[in-house]
Amino acid sequence: MSNESNLLSRREAMKRTVLGAGAVAVGALGANASAMAAGMSGNPANLLPTGAGTLQELSNRLAKAPRRRDFKTVPMMLTSPDQWDSEALDEILHYAGGPKQVWDNTALTSPWLNLMRNSMNVQIWSFKHPDFLALSATHGSAHFALYDNYIWNKYLATATKGKWKANAWLKQPPASATNPADFEDPEGVFSPHDNSIIVLQRRGAVFLACHNEVWELTMGLHSKGINPDHLSHEEMAAEFTNHLIPGVVLTPGIVGTLPELQLAGYQYAK
Repeated sequence: MSNESNLLSRREAMKRTVLGAGAVAVGALGANASAMAAGMSGNPANLLPTGAGTLQELSNRLAKAPRRRDFKTVPMMLTSPDQWDSEALDEILHYAGGPKQVWDNTALTSPWLNLMRNSMNVQIWSFKHPDFLALSATHGSAHFALYDNYIWNKYLATATKGKWKANAWLKQPPASATNPADFEDPEGVFSPHDNSIIVLQRRGAVFLACHNEVWELTMGLHSKGINPDHLSHEEMAAEFTNHLIPGVVLTPGIVGTLPELQLAGYQYAK
């Protein structure tokens, strides 16, 4: 499988998601009006609330910011901005909207997506902050959720002893296709039935990846012999980097990036 087939733009990924969910345009004008009344944009591919102009601008810039995913090898420590998604990260550090919150997410099976969703709901509808930005500072086992199914099929299904054969955190449940105008729907798109990375991305959340986690995970796989192509450690780390899911922003290391985010006004949450 080529890198190109795994590097759909965020916009294209959103488009395919909506089509796959069976979104229809019948009564679109009326649906948009009701969505606006409920504080939503009315665009089923874009779940940003009405009034989130600054967040929409950030989402647009992040969609255009380059992500290098053609590495042949990567070193243990990244020392040059061209080795991570520096332009996208710079956009996040200089985000003019707010409030801004960064979640320190480390455990794959913890309620991390649920907590992010709850925080977004409260900020948007309770405190009326449509430009609220939620970041996932992702490392530890939670980082598994940021790899595409090529990596899951080749490595992670084995590493998790077959407990998961694919990236379940990317699946969009039936709730994701419900009417966003009904934000109080207990089984709707903003409910606990819809904890999905893709859905949170559609709402404006950003998931940060950690190079140090890439390095240490691949070091462990290499030492255990989970290496079907007999790659060097540097080559395997590059392969994992090249197969981060669309929309993710690669950092040189989450723990070291957290102080930069806090200096930029992000509130730490765990």
